Amino acid sequence: MTEKLLRTFLGIPVPRDVWTKKNMLYSTLESVDGDINWVKNAQLHLTLKFLGHTPESSINDVIDQIEKITPQIKPFDLTIEKTGCFPIPTRPRTLWLGVKGNTDPLLNMVESIETALDPFGFPKSDRNFSPHITLARIKYPQKHTPNVDPFLKSSFDPIDFPVDRVHYFSSELLPSGAIYTILKAFPLGEIL
Repeated sequence: MTEKLLRTFLGIPVPRDVWTKKNMLYSTLESVDGDINWVKNAQLHLTLKFLGHTPESSINDVIDQIEKITPQIKPFDLTIEKTGCFPIPTRPRTLWLGVKGNTDPLLNMVESIETALDPFGFPKSDRNFSPHITLARIKYPQKHTPNVDPFLKSSFDPIDFPVDRVHYFSSELLPSGAIYTILKAFPLGEIL
């Protein structure tokens, strides 16, 4: 019998203020031509590492590694500010909110996670980590490339983003969108 694979990733939950901002930013693109798929409020997060298809037998290995990292990291504060898109405004695929402030603890945590999980079949990312909160995705081909200028020109007051835990999620892709399940929560700075 083949082993079940789960799509998994590690992320940080975001403050509920982000939900309000997302709804405000959604309104900037309501009348734009083109299909934009907005992330559901309850699924907004800051991704630390996307693990992809994870064998069920590897779930505990991931948990064991993260349990070694998170107690060593004290909770820290970031700020959510500015809008942006990947890869370019004329052909956007991802609309996001930026994460700023003293990002050193975040970058160190991501590096620790990358290093710890590499020997378990989750290779280090070949891209530099760019902290952001994905609000929407745009798939191609479609008739019209959405004009996302109103979104990119939007401004809002920075949102305080206290980071005090990491979540290990599984993600199930359904026709109605992805469903996330928290497999484990890891409080920062707490010896378990």
